[in-house]
Amino acid sequence: MHKLQSNYNKIIKKTHMSNQFTLMNEQRFRPFFFTQFLGAFNDNVFKTSLITLVAFHAASLTTIDGATLTTLLPGLFILPFFLFSATAGQLADKFEKSQIIRYVKVFEIGIMLFASGGFFLHNIWLLAAALFMMGMHSTIFGPVKYAYLPQHLKENELIGGNGMVEMGSFVAILLGQVLGAWLAMQSQHEIITSIAILAIATLGYWTSRGVPNSPAAAPKLQINWNPITETYRNIKFIWHDQTIWLAIIAISWFWFYGASLLAQFPNFAKNVLHGDESVFILLLSIFSLGIGIGSLMCEKLSKGKVELGLVLFGAIGLTLFGVDLYCAATSIHASLNNKDFFDYATFLARNHDTQGHIIFTHWRLLADIALIGFFGGLYIVPLYAHIQTHAEKSHQSRVIAANNILNALFMVISAAFSVWIFKQGLNIPQLFLTTALVNILVMAYLCVRQPSYMKAFLTWIKESLKTI
Repeated sequence: MHKLQSNYNKIIKKTHMSNQFTLMNEQRFRPFFFTQFLGAFNDNVFKTSLITLVAFHAASLTTIDGATLTTLLPGLFILPFFLFSATAGQLADKFEKSQIIRYVKVFEIGIMLFASGGFFLHNIWLLAAALFMMGMHSTIFGPVKYAYLPQHLKENELIGGNGMVEMGSFVAILLGQVLGAWLAMQSQHEIITSIAILAIATLGYWTSRGVPNSPAAAPKLQINWNPITETYRNIKFIWHDQTIWLAIIAISWFWFYGASLLAQFPNFAKNVLHGDESVFILLLSIFSLGIGIGSLMCEKLSKGKVELGLVLFGAIGLTLFGVDLYCAATSIHASLNNKDFFDYATFLARNHDTQGHIIFTHWRLLADIALIGFFGGLYIVPLYAHIQTHAEKSHQSRVIAANNILNALFMVISAAFSVWIFKQGLNIPQLFLTTALVNILVMAYLCVRQPSYMKAFLTWIKESLKTI
């Protein structure tokens, strides 16, 4: 009997471990996964193609300085999150979600037609307007995206489902940025970029047709079309539930941390590591791979439940490997001379400093970036699942909308923080170090305000040690 029970437990454990991947076989998840994947993919193909075009061929588009435009354009994409998130949250609560998803996908096709006109006419204003509208597209889709999952997944599937979605999103971002940069560098970039973005948008609409019905959470809701008052109302609502408020602040801090790193990767690769564009793509790929693996590992480490203990575990990794990233980057820069300049292959193959000593600092730096991504995945997935399971069903989309507003705000603050750091005479590795150390203060604040995070972490550590 004992042996039968043991075999039964092994079968159950094995079934549970594969749970998040078996979701891809189910109609309730697979069409939604690919729809959101293709949306994030197209966002980044278009956005990166435009920014690359502006960075290298600004003169063919406008008299405005290319460096100024590459700074302003990402802000134009983020702006709709401030303007329309509150309205998007109401729409997602009031109406059936699969229909909203399909309308958004039709809107995306229209935006890509608009953008194609901008590429062919070499009109920066049409392209900027399309970028703004793609920000609107993502703003409307955001509350639907995270409110959809709790309607179709069981509570013990939420961690795995969120992990799959986060993994898919970051892989889509990576692939979109690589493809977008490549398209912009082609001689016939106007036509091939237009074909690519229209094809991806159309494919996204096709996959959206398989998304199952998702009943409205609050069909009698009266929509407040004033974004200012509704934003205030949303923030006020989540403030009254401090559990959700602190989880959203923790998520927003992750976007601050991530934005501080990712925004500096191009200049970090060029000015600190003496690398070309391929080194930048390598850093971005390693980070995206790390966060994808970390997101997928959440289900295994949490055993399928919403495990807040992983939040502090992830935060510890963010600080430790953020500090080591500073050390490795400083060491690499000090070992270079001004004539050194690498592509990704040379960067990976370099294992001696200028005195001929064997070093592995380049691989150490890549490991740091991968592990920052990995622990970031462990950090972020339980927080999203926590919000989904604790928010009132009738307000889930509006809570996600409030989260998106604060995420966007923290990303803007991260840009201002980086500018302030550089004005103090600090460099990019020192910015990474500062951000990693500030992470300690944020986690201390989170634990003081919500001691359950520390209790959950200690309990998770204790239970994990028992299984070793």
